[in-house]
Amino acid sequence: MKVELEYGTGTVWAELPETTDIFIPGVTVPDPPHIPEDQLVQATLDSLRHPIGMPPLSELAHAGSRCVIVFPDRVKGGQQPTSHRKVAIRLIVNELLAAGVRHQDILLICSNGLHRKNTEPELRGILGPELFEEFWGTGQILNHDSEDDEHLVDLGKTEQGDPVIMNKYVHDADVAILIGHVQGNPYGGYSGGYKHSATGITHWRSIASHHVPAVMHRSDFTPVSGHSLMRDKFNQISMTMEQRMGKKFFCCDAVLDTQSRQIAIFSGYAKEMMPLSWKVADQRTYVPWAEKKYDVLIFGAPQFFHYGEGMGTNPIMLMQAISAQVIRLKRIMSDHCVIICQSLCNGYFHDELWPYTREMFEMFQHDQMNTLPDMNRYGEYFATNADYIRQYRYGNAFHPFHGFSMISCAHIAEKNTAAIYITGAMEPGYARAMGMKTRATIEEALADAQLKYVGDHPNILALPLTFKTSAVHLMMKGQTAED
Repeated sequence: MKVELEYGTGTVWAELPETTDIFIPGVTVPDPPHIPEDQLVQATLDSLRHPIGMPPLSELAHAGSRCVIVFPDRVKGGQQPTSHRKVAIRLIVNELLAAGVRHQDILLICSNGLHRKNTEPELRGILGPELFEEFWGTGQILNHDSEDDEHLVDLGKTEQGDPVIMNKYVHDADVAILIGHVQGNPYGGYSGGYKHSATGITHWRSIASHHVPAVMHRSDFTPVSGHSLMRDKFNQISMTMEQRMGKKFFCCDAVLDTQSRQIAIFSGYAKEMMPLSWKVADQRTYVPWAEKKYDVLIFGAPQFFHYGEGMGTNPIMLMQAISAQVIRLKRIMSDHCVIICQSLCNGYFHDELWPYTREMFEMFQHDQMNTLPDMNRYGEYFATNADYIRQYRYGNAFHPFHGFSMISCAHIAEKNTAAIYITGAMEPGYARAMGMKTRATIEEALADAQLKYVGDHPNILALPLTFKTSAVHLMMKGQTAED
């Protein structure tokens, strides 16, 4: 059969055995029904007015209240006119104004964490022109800055000893509102809830307590799980914030489908709301589909996806993306599974976005760096680099410690596969330097894998659009999210 896979800015056709299975999120197994567009406003309003585990905004806010609305960056959630951010923020603003809050006392903060700060056009796209114009000109839309010491608060440590350093605007607000997306995430199961606050409005030292090999290379991290040490750390950090702020976050989270449409909406106290939202999200995210374990996974990496332009060509980011698939798919992978990924791999690092990854890549080639975890001891060295920090703060680059989250994740693919092939590379040396094998075509890679690893009749799974849609966590038939 011929299968079309992403490659660079276009696609490439691969000729695969007729026995190849194909999985496309939202197509092979349809998503649960989403809320019709004409019912979204009422459904969101009903959720806001009947929150779980805490009073509604009409009781929390009043004249004189300072209110902060925290919303995720462009990486998740969609930008359609009916996206959860756009619908929820508009309704929340209306509820606050009706409670007597002055418009000038409402601040919108993008929870970009260690991600790059969103540009003015990107914020306009995320919020929509109406909300953007309403708040931008008066300085009421900000990106979180994890290096702005003047607007950070050190709250000490959790009981586990993890640093809790958070955004001061959120800390000082009378009402702190989090807009979240309950979408499958390889880092701890789901986005939204306490993951949102623990990663989106904190400091690199807080994030370094969980985005590191000691946490990410544990058996409870792969396959993806909502009960890992990482998730426990998210919860502990966010609950410590609430305890020391003296208030709960008011969350408004939407369970989203493959096209980022709202399946269900949950508002209120994250500790009580998250389990309920996860139960609904499990029906879309953890998919018990496979009838056999797969020896070969095949997919293509476009140049632009997820974190930005160049993610499919930057060797460190590409390796992280492949590992994220392993975390999601580990339950259906055989013990000797091989991955074949079609990537342009042309040496384009996109230095403006990830200015530190070229240096990391070069460092990995020297000084007894045998596996990616050997790099971890340089985390603080990079995270405190003044030039990289300036590029994060003022040049829309990712924070340098974000690269160590990527490296910690990137090792997982090597750890859980027999081999990883990159095909179609323009500069294949970059892939080989990351520990991957290279061949000119998918067909050649498959033939080599059959000869060396998987035999003549492997079970093959092709995954078109795996980086262009909201992915799922595949399982064997009969498995549950707890397995």
